[in-house]
Amino acid sequence: MPYVNIKVTKESGGLTKAEKETLVKGVTNLLEETLNKNPASTVVIIDEIDTDNYGLGAELITDRRKRGQ
Repeated sequence: MPYVNIKVTKESGGLTKAEKETLVKGVTNLLEETLNKNPASTVVIIDEIDTDNYGLGAELITDRRKRGQ
C-alpha cells in the first residue's frame, strides 16, 4: 500500500478542492504507471501548513515572505 504525504504551505485560503483532487489523482496515476501500484490501495494525504508553523534557515516562512524571499 503506497502512502504519499504532500505538504504545502497554506497561502491565501489554501488549496481548492479541485486542486486537491488533481494532486490525489495525479500522484495515484503516477504510482500506478511508474511502479505498477494498485490505485485502490494508494493513500494520498495533503497537509496544508500555516506559514507561522514552518521555518527555514532559523526563520518563519511568514517573515521570509514579508521580506520577499
